[in-house]
Amino acid sequence: MRLTTYTDYALRTLMYLAANRDGLVTIQDIADVHDIAKNHLTKVVHQLGILGVVESLRGRNGGLRLGRNPDQINIGAVVRSTEPDFYMAECFDPGKSHCIMSAACSLKDMLNDATLAYLAVLDGVTLDDLMKTAGKRAEGEASFKSIPIRPQTVTLGK
Repeated sequence: MRLTTYTDYALRTLMYLAANRDGLVTIQDIADVHDIAKNHLTKVVHQLGILGVVESLRGRNGGLRLGRNPDQINIGAVVRSTEPDFYMAECFDPGKSHCIMSAACSLKDMLNDATLAYLAVLDGVTLDDLMKTAGKRAEGEASFKSIPIRPQTVTLGK
């Protein structure tokens, strides 16, 4: 199972917003930190807003923040909302399968069970869980505390 870049960006955005709950964040902040195209990220943030997990405030002092508490944002629901489908093989796509073995093949059933198990794990995880886990990483590994979350502003000399 591989997530699309769109879902990856959605999850990164949510984690970034959760790590920066003390203020508003701009799409440009997130784009800069993750080296993501701002135009693509804008589409992701728009969908997260429609889902109600991100709130955007317009105006001069506007920005983004989480639309719900991190413990109310289910990762499985976010992934289901951002992935176009969960077709593990051609036979999952009705109308496009040309496999001559599909009537007798049990692979589709096994792959379907695996997909359901994968989603069940994600259904048991909230954004809050992700953030807590990130803080408990083994010593020597990166954690959110060791990653500069906000882009550093460079001041040029006079």
